[in-house]
Amino acid sequence: MSPKVSSQDINSIVWQACDTFRGVIDPSQYKDYILVMLFLKYVSDVYTEKHEHYLEQYKGDVARANRAMHLERFIVPTHSHFEDLYDKRNEPNIGELIDIALADLEESNREKLTSEDGAGIFRNISFNSSNLGDKKEKNARLKLLLQDFNKLNLRPSSLGGQDVLGDTYEFLISNFASDAGKKAGEFYTPKQVSTLLAKLTRSKPGARIYDPTCGSASLLIKAGKEVGSDDFSLYGQEANGSTWALAVMNMFLHGFDNASIRWGDTIRNPKHIEGDQLMKFDTVVANPPFSLDKWGQEEAENDRYHRFTRGVPPKSKGDWAFILHMIESAYQDTGMIGVVVPHGVLFRSSAEGRIRKKVIEDNLLDAVIGLPANLFFGTGIPAAILIFNKGKGRRKNTLFIDASQEYASGKNQNELLPEHIDRIVDTYIRFRESALNPGVIEEKYSYVATTEELVENEFNLNIPRYVDTFEEEAEIDITAVQTEIETLEKELSEVRKKMTHYLKELQL
Repeated sequence: MSPKVSSQDINSIVWQACDTFRGVIDPSQYKDYILVMLFLKYVSDVYTEKHEHYLEQYKGDVARANRAMHLERFIVPTHSHFEDLYDKRNEPNIGELIDIALADLEESNREKLTSEDGAGIFRNISFNSSNLGDKKEKNARLKLLLQDFNKLNLRPSSLGGQDVLGDTYEFLISNFASDAGKKAGEFYTPKQVSTLLAKLTRSKPGARIYDPTCGSASLLIKAGKEVGSDDFSLYGQEANGSTWALAVMNMFLHGFDNASIRWGDTIRNPKHIEGDQLMKFDTVVANPPFSLDKWGQEEAENDRYHRFTRGVPPKSKGDWAFILHMIESAYQDTGMIGVVVPHGVLFRSSAEGRIRKKVIEDNLLDAVIGLPANLFFGTGIPAAILIFNKGKGRRKNTLFIDASQEYASGKNQNELLPEHIDRIVDTYIRFRESALNPGVIEEKYSYVATTEELVENEFNLNIPRYVDTFEEEAEIDITAVQTEIETLEKELSEVRKKMTHYLKELQL
């Protein structure tokens, strides 16, 4: 029986492997090499263990074992197997051999590892690139990389059913993808925020769950796990080709082989279509790029899917474009939508104000939740979560939560602790179950607003308009302050006298 492996074991070796690329290429690039090698080692180890199982089952009959392997989740050609590459680690063309191995692994699993237009998940990466140094340096680095990964045992029997591989994947993404895309307002979603959003929109068994800007798919996976059973299906779309490839690998590393992750611009070219309409989902979650410029306003005017009937967002701010897409992608009368947004979405006027008014008038908005600042890698911007519920029915009120002060301070980022998440979720569940009446629920934390109040506030959703967080300043005792000032002045006078005396003695 193989010894069990923990996340810490894998992370330690993977972090050591990262040293191979430090100082050579940018961290946001070398994490791709590490993740691809992690993926290759995983599918190779799974393949080997399965093959050994069949050999034992068929009493050493290699032909029968090989036939059985063709029905497995992955086909791994001999020269694409990690062990074969490790055996060739001293070859002068090892970079080329790794590239060939990946291309053939992709070709052997075309249905799983390529997009509908034929682009493969390894197309943007080359282990034979001159970016890795001259031939001698590159060969030395790749040999070290193979040696490091050879220390890893990623067989299912060693992982013991734990999601240690998924943890390692998130460990790498959070450490090395934190700066990627932030100029476009794209921020990696910390796992605490993903957990919160998944719990707020918790899906029932049988649900179809969708993330239209899925990134590396961590949020989508969290939403799936929140179901509590294996009876759900995952769908995602990602515009960045490299990130899409990571999302596909992430799904396989978590065992979600049947997830449908598409590559393309969600606003200009949504890929999840049924007939000539948008595919509908039970749950839609996303952390879209904040205030994206040039998001596709020119196409929105004549959108064939009628996503912008409530209004077209401004050209330089795409937040509501993604929200409107999400609303239209959710099932009528039952769909739940959870989205991370910058605070400007809550109160900006003009086109956004008109869209906000329509959405509220259509009784879609369920909750507005303010999060602490400095939660996201790469930005200190405080964000909010909006929950839309297409099944509100007769319930007309909206819940406001100011959770901006509920966090643990961290060295680089603040963090939501389980108790902070539970407090938000519990408050929302009570609200959704109609257990909360309009008005203050918890002082300086939560408030239930009526539609009339939203109208009075001109559909402005700025949280301080509803949750009063004003802290009265302590009364000042003028007499005591005056006495303290007089005491300090006397002490200062004494110090000055002493200084003058010392200066005279020193003849200065």
